Amino acid sequence: MGSQWRERKRPHRLERRYEFPDYPTLRDFLDRAAELSEHEGLYPDIGFGRDYVNMTIYAAEGEDELGDAQRRFAERLDELYPCDGLH
Repeated sequence: MGSQWRERKRPHRLERRYEFPDYPTLRDFLDRAAELSEHEGLYPDIGFGRDYVNMTIYAAEGEDELGDAQRRFAERLDELYPCDGLH
């Protein structure tokens, strides 16, 4: 999992901000992230603007800690991100 992710408590979650050079690149990332969510059965909270996406991945319902599934999901999102090294 990339160092850009921040682990928070109360509630347990991972947070990351992705930045993009333009809206079409951001939109493509969101579309691929939606496909990943459907495949993995994990649905992060997403907030976005013209050139950024904020992702929050919470611990599974009823769990007090983040699990391997949430961490793996964060890694897979990072693999989708086309702009590493640009910001």
